Amino acid sequence: MSLDYSAVPKMPDGRTAAEHILTIESTASGVVRVPMGNGGHMTWHVWDDGTNKPVLLLFHGGSGSWIHWIRNVLPLSRHFAVYAADLPGLGDSDPPDDVNDVWSVTHCVRTAMAALLPSDKQFVLTGFSFGGMVGGHIATLFPEQLRKIVFVGAGGLKATRKPGPKLRKLLADMPAETLAAEARRNLEILMLHDPKNVDGVAIHMQILNTTRAKTRSRQMGQAFKLSEILPRVKTPFTGIWGEFDSTTYPHIQERIDLFRALQPDFEMNIIPGAGHWVAYEAAEAFNERLIKILSP
Repeated sequence: MSLDYSAVPKMPDGRTAAEHILTIESTASGVVRVPMGNGGHMTWHVWDDGTNKPVLLLFHGGSGSWIHWIRNVLPLSRHFAVYAADLPGLGDSDPPDDVNDVWSVTHCVRTAMAALLPSDKQFVLTGFSFGGMVGGHIATLFPEQLRKIVFVGAGGLKATRKPGPKLRKLLADMPAETLAAEARRNLEILMLHDPKNVDGVAIHMQILNTTRAKTRSRQMGQAFKLSEILPRVKTPFTGIWGEFDSTTYPHIQERIDLFRALQPDFEMNIIPGAGHWVAYEAAEAFNERLIKILSP
């Protein structure tokens, strides 16, 4: 059944959200699908002009896709060769063998990365939410190649989380108005701090990504899988969080203490006024901060 996006608000210039997303996607130097070892393929959107820039891998959040980075890929591509993943079982990537197991996801990503990058190529990695959890696991498999990790509102930490309203499941057969309204509600609860920042692209993204998600990222987060693996991560890591991240606020210091117990020089970068999806809601500030963190 095809999804009905007719109730999704248009862009200020009159384009649909889908047209805007396609415009950004069309700037990629390539969209590649590589084997991930279980018979399936993993999709990557690549911005690489061939000038030997440092390689930056972007891992999106749970029930997401590369679109989580839609406001970041072009500014970041001026400084890095950007590889924005669709993680296994999400976006346009095939599922892992076990959609409930973070290691099943991670091993698929490892195989795909080996197909993408030369074995002697160093890279940096930025992981948002679920992508941070996967990034932590990947760090244990590429200790010589991975130079730095940036956790962005990372999930899977054994730390206090303020209870909030439950998200509602989006179903393909919902009427267009219901689908858009429920997507907006979920975005306001989880992803964006200021309701005025919930635009057509965010709503379209939420509908598209969550209705096709197969990997159960939320369950992995609730099992504290990042906290479980972090003691084994020797790669230097830092953090970027939105000030009002719904998964963290008002308990940010607890996360800082957790990270610093493992790496005492850990730096937490807090973006004022932003929520969980900080890379979208405060894109300009986020891009500037990430470029500074990852600059040699």
